Amino acid sequence: MATKWNLDPSHSEVQFKVKHMVISTVSGELQIFDAAIEAENDDFSHAKINFSADVNSINTKNKDRDNHLKSDDFFAANQYPEIKFTSTTGIENGKIAGDLEIKGISKPVVLDADFGGVINDPFGFVRAGFEISGKINRKDFGLSWSQTTEAGGLVVSDEVKLIANVEFTKAQ
Repeated sequence: MATKWNLDPSHSEVQFKVKHMVISTVSGELQIFDAAIEAENDDFSHAKINFSADVNSINTKNKDRDNHLKSDDFFAANQYPEIKFTSTTGIENGKIAGDLEIKGISKPVVLDADFGGVINDPFGFVRAGFEISGKINRKDFGLSWSQTTEAGGLVVSDEVKLIANVEFTKAQ
């Protein structure tokens, strides 16, 4: 029988990093997100993982940039308000495969999955922690806005790094 694991949002974060003008990195986060796991065992090798994030919760510490990212140039948040990930495998050999959907476009991805383990906390909860990371090409998901510098470099890199540090509690 599968056990349900619920996201602990107060001990979780979802971030992204992208090169700006090829010389520096801009970081951002999705502040509103949810995830759930159903697993047959505590090694999560046969787990089913579902994740969703609210595009309108994007925060790069720059309101103008955040609004541009939410616009039709990038995420088209009014039409596609969610980013979704549904696993097609459990966590196996430090990897997890699944379908990532951004802007209505779903593509298979394989992400690195660093499983931190399972512990019993002092409050009677069983907790599991993960760091999920990977890279995607934003243009594969219709995030195709592009502009070049005078020197011919891209203002925004096509490659985006994804990082999710997430903690779950076993349903009681």
